[in-house]
Amino acid sequence: MPAVSDFLRDLRLLAGAVALSAAGDLIALVTLALHVHELTGSGLAVSALFATTMVPVVALAPVAGLLVDRVESTRVLAGASLLQAGVAAALILLSGELAAVLALSALLAAGATVSQPAEFALVPVVAADGSDEALTRANGVMESARAAGFAVGPLIAALVAALGDTRAALALNAVSFLAIAAAAVLMRARRPAPRARAGRERAIEGAAFLWSDRGLRVVITATTSALLFISASMTVELFYVKDVLHAGDAGYALLWAVWMAGMAAGAGRLASRVPPRAIASGALVALAVQGAGMALQTTWAILPVAAAGYLVGGVGHGVKNTLLRTLLQRRVPDRLHGRAFAAYNAVRNTAELGALGAGGLLVTALGPREALVLAGLGPVVAGLAGVLALRRRAARGRAGSSTIRIPRGAPDPLID
Repeated sequence: MPAVSDFLRDLRLLAGAVALSAAGDLIALVTLALHVHELTGSGLAVSALFATTMVPVVALAPVAGLLVDRVESTRVLAGASLLQAGVAAALILLSGELAAVLALSALLAAGATVSQPAEFALVPVVAADGSDEALTRANGVMESARAAGFAVGPLIAALVAALGDTRAALALNAVSFLAIAAAAVLMRARRPAPRARAGRERAIEGAAFLWSDRGLRVVITATTSALLFISASMTVELFYVKDVLHAGDAGYALLWAVWMAGMAAGAGRLASRVPPRAIASGALVALAVQGAGMALQTTWAILPVAAAGYLVGGVGHGVKNTLLRTLLQRRVPDRLHGRAFAAYNAVRNTAELGALGAGGLLVTALGPREALVLAGLGPVVAGLAGVLALRRRAARGRAGSSTIRIPRGAPDPLID
């Protein structure tokens, strides 16, 4: 049996690589968003850039999830990251062409469609004793590392933007993919493909399980419904910062960094304090906090207030992400982890695609400030409605309705 030190070593490797990759992703995304905004001045063009990071996640999810569940996960992670490094290098050479930027951004997202479920499936393997508490802590480490990378990335992007060196920013992104591939190779833990079962493994099994589990269905419906609103902010924020706050490129990068710093704090400090029996409701309350932070800061449109609101929203975001990942890993059988997470990613990105398309239209129709209020209120309503739905289910359960058997851990009274 592996020693605890081996688990910690692998968790640190995985978290460190994810932090570097997240920083590289945000360096590239912020740099390209500013570049596209300067090139076109179009909200729809900026939305198109963000959309290219999501379309492959939706289109390729069934194949990606099945691959992760059939092939040893560290191999999948290493291979996908090496391919992404090659695509990122090509982006350096072709960054001056809008069409090429959009196409290569889509290819990078195709690699993420595979690498993200592989990383998700590896976390329970490196979660030491495998208890719910250890799993939440491990997910907190991963989400905190990811958010820390996301926080550092925009600051580096702002510095590079000030120097006017777009290609240097994109080169850092390519190096980050090499780092995550190296970490995957160095890991000792392995999640081998499960033994073959009778009949063919189907790509749709992950999505089918998520839908059949009534508690997960409530939580996932609430969180993805919220994305229809809050993801519109990805386009709106750029115009809000520049046209309402008048904070420029540095202000835009600063708000990204503050939000991600809040995510790191929420994931690393608060999520692990939520009792295992309250993970589902805790995720939904955190979702409401995420939206409230964004909406309330618009009441006084100055940069310090915006930063405070984004810090609160980021904390909610980090707690929600950590608890939701733990909830999925608790309730989904191990053999379906790749397919279930890929299916969840596909649903989430479908919602985000719709929101991004609406983001450019909302800026035009309502203005940046009003559009951002609407984007923040959506998660508040969705989170509170989800908590209410879970409480009603719990009340029906106490009145005699049947409960759902879960694969690990104590039942959540608001789900079962």
